[in-house]
This record gives sequence, C-alpha cells and structure tokens, in this order.
Amino acid sequence: METGRQQERVVTTKRSKKEAGMRRRPELRQAADFDQRILRVARQLFAERGIEDVSMHQIAQEAGVGQGTLYRRYAHKGELILDLLNESAQRFLEEIQAYAQDGEIWSALQRLDSVLHRCIAFIEEEGLFLAVSMDTSSAEKREMKFSTRYYRASHSLIAHLLEEAITQEELAPLDIIYTADAIIATSDPALYLFQRQRRGYTPEQILEGIRRIYIKGVSVRSPHNQARDDQSEPPPA
Repeated sequence: METGRQQERVVTTKRSKKEAGMRRRPELRQAADFDQRILRVARQLFAERGIEDVSMHQIAQEAGVGQGTLYRRYAHKGELILDLLNESAQRFLEEIQAYAQDGEIWSALQRLDSVLHRCIAFIEEEGLFLAVSMDTSSAEKREMKFSTRYYRASHSLIAHLLEEAITQEELAPLDIIYTADAIIATSDPALYLFQRQRRGYTPEQILEGIRRIYIKGVSVRSPHNQARDDQSEPPPA
C-alpha cells in the first residue's frame, strides 16, 4: 500500500515538473521578445539622439515595457550596450580568426593586413558603442578593459601572426607581446572616433597609418617574400 502511494507521489511530482516546464516556455519566449524589442529600440534611439541623450526611461517607454522590467534585465546603459555589441563582436572575432588561419596562400603579414582592415571596419560600424563599453574613466575600468574577451582574443591572434611572420622572415625579431598591445592601442575605439571626427581622417587613412608603422615599417623585404607578394593580392577583408 505504501509502495503504491510512493509511486503515485513520483508520478504526481513528474507531472508537476512537466506542467511547470510547459508554463515556463511562454514566459521564456516573452522574455526573449522583451529583450529583442529593448535592444532594437535602444539601437534606434542611440543612432538618432546619441547615447548620452537617451535615458533608460525613454528606452522603456519606446519599447513599451515597464521600467522595472528594463532594470531587471539591464542595470544601466553600459550593460545594454554590451548586449548590443555581443552578436556583432562574436561575428567579428570569427571573421578575423578565419583570416588568421588562411595560411596556405597568404603570408602572415598579408593575413595581419586583412585582420587590421577588418578591425577598422568593425570600429567604423560599432565605434560609438565600443567607446562607451570600453570607457576607462576609473582605474578599475582600465584594468577590466585588458581582461575582456574582445581584447584577449584580438591580442592572441595578432601575436600569433607576428610570431609567424618572424618565423617566415617577413619581420625582423621584435617584442611580440608589446607590439600586439601597441597595435590594439592604435586602433582604440575612442582614439579612432577622435581621429575621424576631430582630425578629419577617413577609415582608409587611419588604416594606412597603422599599416605604415606595423607592417611596412617593420617588414623584411627578402627576395623570397617580395616574389610571394608580387604573385598575390592580400586576402579580401
């Protein structure tokens, strides 16, 4: 008799869990819809008015969600911007990793050139959001900047290409870690926006300046490398 009751309790528990799971699915879908709506509205408002002139209240109002709902998902605009960047940043990292691995045809320096080209294009697309998300107004934020997945992945990839270029005698020996840091610093989003908006440089001019220092300025023009470069164009970026 007791065994029968235990079995009944087990069946009831399983049914309750299943029903609870079914009830959660619409809630999860609704939450996902809220997130997409919030992100879509935020991106539109930021583009129209600028990040500084858009409040969390305005985002909630335009998205048709309560402020409590918005703040449960995003404590402040910085978190919202990171979510906006997440998808495009992931796509960017996948693209530059693909360029870096295409070593059967293209030399290490040619691949580094394509990576730099894609970096500049990405900053041109998302520069405002990147600059805000990487704000370094405090010591803690400055330290965190160098621990982000974006920074670590970019540094590792650039360092690998520099090392490969030295091995292939395209580059003279240099401090790989420092040079990778310096390349990333040169393409910092805040500096990029300053150069675009205040200096009046085009993306092409900025890219050429980086190339002149970190590719043309340090490359070793051996006959072998010259012949290889003459036979092929850099991979498309």
